[in-house]
Amino acid sequence: MTDTNTEKLQKVLARAGYGSRREMETAISAGRIKVNGQVAKLGDRVGARDRVALDDRAINLRAVEEVPRRVIMYNKPEGELCTRKDPEGRRTVFERLPRLKGERWIAIGRLDINTSGLLLFTTDGELANRLMHPSHQIEREYAVRVMGEVKREHVVNMVEGVMLEDGPARFTDVQEFGGEGINTWFHVVILEGRNREVRRLWESQGLTVSRLKRVRYGNIFLDKRAKAGEWTEMTQDEIDELSTLAGLEPRKVPEMTPDEKNRWSRDKNKRRPVTAMKKPRRPRREDA
Repeated sequence: MTDTNTEKLQKVLARAGYGSRREMETAISAGRIKVNGQVAKLGDRVGARDRVALDDRAINLRAVEEVPRRVIMYNKPEGELCTRKDPEGRRTVFERLPRLKGERWIAIGRLDINTSGLLLFTTDGELANRLMHPSHQIEREYAVRVMGEVKREHVVNMVEGVMLEDGPARFTDVQEFGGEGINTWFHVVILEGRNREVRRLWESQGLTVSRLKRVRYGNIFLDKRAKAGEWTEMTQDEIDELSTLAGLEPRKVPEMTPDEKNRWSRDKNKRRPVTAMKKPRRPRREDA
């Protein structure tokens, strides 16, 4: 490449809205990305003059200021997966989101199948990457129902830090929110998003999490605008605050075209929340 103004390939792809940087690194390793007709490899850099293709489909490389920055809040119910497709046919969070033309929703963090609550999605890969990266120390707050007798020493241990199988972990804050019997609710704050980290911290103290719900990510709180299984678009002020939190300059949210408004309205009306999984009907004698 002769262009001196270059960036890492996975960064450019993520910014263009084709997935997170980690997803793009996986795609590069799998040989799905080509640069100027040659299969790309990790470490490659690209500039404005380079021709990039994903799965043999040309990609329009965008400058930072050209990437639209939309953000939506989704209230994830239990039982949904944070993946685009599931080989077992289980419901995914992406099935409920409004459709985009020429862009993709990128999840800002994940929640496991048994965790509910706040998920943020954006069209700006750079914003997603910064909000997820541990170096930016973005707070995530969870409501946790714990089974067992929680003692002061348990809380002190989790705040001071414990060693998990993938390294040290800690809560920056733990507050009791009441409860009855062996089930007590707490609110905890953590600064990273490792797999099942909240659950594993409690398990390190011999306690079991029976319910887990994310209620805040950075400055965004889960509120009544989005019921379980529903989404709502963030306001310009909320997105500007998120951008500042991530160390990015605020950018005007693009106005929706009439076609986008109609499409989003149809999607929102079509994707109604699922409150609970129905139990299978017992077969009647004549069904047997």
